[in-house]
Amino acid sequence: FFVVLVVLILFSCAFSIHANTLSSTESLTISRNLTIVSPGKIFELGFFKPSTRPRWYLGIWYKKIPERTYVWVANRDTPLSNSVGTLKISDGNLVILDHSNIPIWSTNTKGDVRSPIVAELLDTGNLVIRYFNNNSQEFLWQSFDFPTDTLLPEMKLGWDRKTGLNRFLRSYKSSNDPTSGSFSYKLETGVYSEFFMLAKNSPVYRTGPWNGIQFIGMPEMGKSDYVIYNFTENNEEVSFTFLMTSQNTYSRLKLSDKGEFERFTWIPTSSQWSLSWSSPKDQCDVYDLCGPYSYCDINTSPICHCIQGFEPKFPEWKLIDAAGGCVRRTPLNCGKDRFLPLKQMKLPDTKTVIVDRKIGMKDCKKRCLT
Repeated sequence: FFVVLVVLILFSCAFSIHANTLSSTESLTISRNLTIVSPGKIFELGFFKPSTRPRWYLGIWYKKIPERTYVWVANRDTPLSNSVGTLKISDGNLVILDHSNIPIWSTNTKGDVRSPIVAELLDTGNLVIRYFNNNSQEFLWQSFDFPTDTLLPEMKLGWDRKTGLNRFLRSYKSSNDPTSGSFSYKLETGVYSEFFMLAKNSPVYRTGPWNGIQFIGMPEMGKSDYVIYNFTENNEEVSFTFLMTSQNTYSRLKLSDKGEFERFTWIPTSSQWSLSWSSPKDQCDVYDLCGPYSYCDINTSPICHCIQGFEPKFPEWKLIDAAGGCVRRTPLNCGKDRFLPLKQMKLPDTKTVIVDRKIGMKDCKKRCLT
């Protein structure tokens, strides 16, 4: 009895030590329903089937939350067509094999295959590959570099200027279909970097540039007691991330299949996700809705108006199609015309402009008048 008890204790200890890692001698299969759980039991990784259709995916979800909420999917565009699939380490990579042992997804890293590696699920929800004897933050690969539709705390969106990697969100095809959908959320690095939401590569919304606290077109971000937003722009990266001030509060940003960028926070007392804010928030947030030299006011009807000194390019502008925008009532006269401040406006798209940060308002006016 003593020997059996010791063996059981040793087995239990070994399992708990490796519960958040996958070594080169281990594997996960759909049939055995095994998973990897992060050390604090916050996130879980395994195979799942989101609908009644015979399509299986490898994904990560919250372990502590009873409502199954997926935050990352590996093989979103190459699902397994039946209940036979395996996740394992092969030639220094994580790979998913189908029923014929053919790889349908791989991490495609280029590490030293002679050194043993492990896959590890962290409490941040980040799935990483590292060398077995290296517990540092130097990862050979990480899922945080390849987001699906969800941004978690400490996960970055934007450009790694050293590697050229662009991290962006892509929506689901539908609420229960992780296949890549129509909408993407990408950081455009113009003179003033800002996020654009694209529908099949056409812009439908933009955040406006970062003002040090928030993106100016997203006042709903505002200040929070439990969220810290951070935007970094230097020689190494241009990226956006957020942090939680409370480890017991779960919050996430998500790009929905309907083209909405949403913030959700888990409410333990009601056991449900609460929608904190969403953008675009109204029709005036639609990209280029009213056309050039115009402004949009959601509290009026019609909502499109010409700025002072301009008139609709087409007579039917306000009633039918506002995309034509506005034109000057009189020809530009640089000797007599003047500049007017426009308040409560989102700064214009700066992808195609030149900005000189060294000059003031007077010199700026002189340049514009030439």
